[in-house]
Amino acid sequence: MKMARARSSRQHHRRDNRRWCPAFFLAACLLVPTVLAGCAQLPLPNIGSVPVQPPKAEAKKPVQQQQTFRKPVKKADPAPAPAQTPVIGTVPMPQQVLVESAPTLQPPSGIEGQPTRIGLLLPLSGPSRATELGQAMLNAALLALFDIGGERLLLMPRDTGGTPQGAVQATVELLGEGAEIILGPLFNTSVEAAAVITQTRGVPMISFSSDRRVAGNGVYILSFTPSQEVDAVIGFAAARGLRRVAALLPDDLYGLAVLDAAREAVLRHGAELARAEFYSPNGEDLDKSVKRLANYHSRRQALLLRRKELQNEEDESAKLMLKALEKHDTLGDLDFDAVLLPEGGELLKSLAPLLPYYDIDTTEIRLLGTGRWDDPKLRLEPALMGGWFAGADRAAAISFRDRYKAVYGHNPPRLASLAFDAMALAAVLGQEAGGPDFTNRAITNPDGFVGSDGIFRFGLDGVAQRGMAVLEIERDGFRVRRKAPTTFETPIN
Repeated sequence: MKMARARSSRQHHRRDNRRWCPAFFLAACLLVPTVLAGCAQLPLPNIGSVPVQPPKAEAKKPVQQQQTFRKPVKKADPAPAPAQTPVIGTVPMPQQVLVESAPTLQPPSGIEGQPTRIGLLLPLSGPSRATELGQAMLNAALLALFDIGGERLLLMPRDTGGTPQGAVQATVELLGEGAEIILGPLFNTSVEAAAVITQTRGVPMISFSSDRRVAGNGVYILSFTPSQEVDAVIGFAAARGLRRVAALLPDDLYGLAVLDAAREAVLRHGAELARAEFYSPNGEDLDKSVKRLANYHSRRQALLLRRKELQNEEDESAKLMLKALEKHDTLGDLDFDAVLLPEGGELLKSLAPLLPYYDIDTTEIRLLGTGRWDDPKLRLEPALMGGWFAGADRAAAISFRDRYKAVYGHNPPRLASLAFDAMALAAVLGQEAGGPDFTNRAITNPDGFVGSDGIFRFGLDGVAQRGMAVLEIERDGFRVRRKAPTTFETPIN
């Protein structure tokens, strides 16, 4: 199945209605070395900025930017000539991108001359970590807006404060100002609260939550979900003969979601879930959880008993066996050959060394992870060497990271790409030749889209389905063990 060209939208300063043929999205543009020179000189956007102007130098000589968000062609469009090579269309960088925040009641974009209004809900105040992520996601959204936005797009960011109450207030403001689609918010509780309003008004919401429970009825979740990542890595392991899987999970909603996903994945791939243990998400008493997973107490007792038996024997073979057991802390095999460990950050670096310490030999027992493992610092932890985890399309993710850094001077946090993809999707659907198309039919196009993390599409349940790669941790970084697919070959159930 091919990702076809889409119908064009009007180009800035061009009225000739000619078609452009975007190979929309990151598959091409993120690989282009010229990186939004105008954006690079912009100050970091803030919630009160209106409007944002590219530098004057760019106004004199517009930089041609490749359209990169790939969207499948509609059935009514004529098929391309067989012998013709697909063309990547270009459009000039918009010389003025509106980023509005102050409440200004405006008529909807259906009225001639009015822009398409896109609301963006992010935590731009509140807890410092959430604020940093919110600002980075705003940066990424602006990056996408400059890529494929035009003068008819109006981005309206609002601060949720990281709370459901803030999300509700911001949503009411945006809908009162004519927002036709809402991007965000980030947290599941904020999505639930804001969705009550958007669903009543019939306005779609593309949120950044990974909680699939909040999806449906016009609410879409763009983030990576545990079910996709767990299914990908367990399926990869099972295909290589690792069919007895244990799980070591945080005792929270995420851990429970991973456990449910693991149960479904082992059934789907002909494996079994041998055992599961939980640990405190705050990092207390991690050793107790690892001991239970390793069946350490029973295996330790078995070793001591065997040593005592050998000491009572006087033959030479008994002495040799006793000598060999001096290097062991336990005796007996484990009933699993892989451990699913869906943790990340400092807690993972504290947890992983405990496995070999309590006789789970990570050179023989394969560790499996999720997207939380996508952290270059993890290669410094010996216990994780050789571990497999499911993640985004590597080439696309690296291209987005490098591009973001070139513009803003630092690497983006992992979730920033979600805001880029959401803004790019809204920009493409908002610039259809016949006017903005934010219908469920358009958003859930089964052919999907190619984004900054690879291919994705929304299922009928509103949950993003993604093509996942499988990577292995090595001392010099990550090695791709299985590339992410480039097309969706199966229909949405």
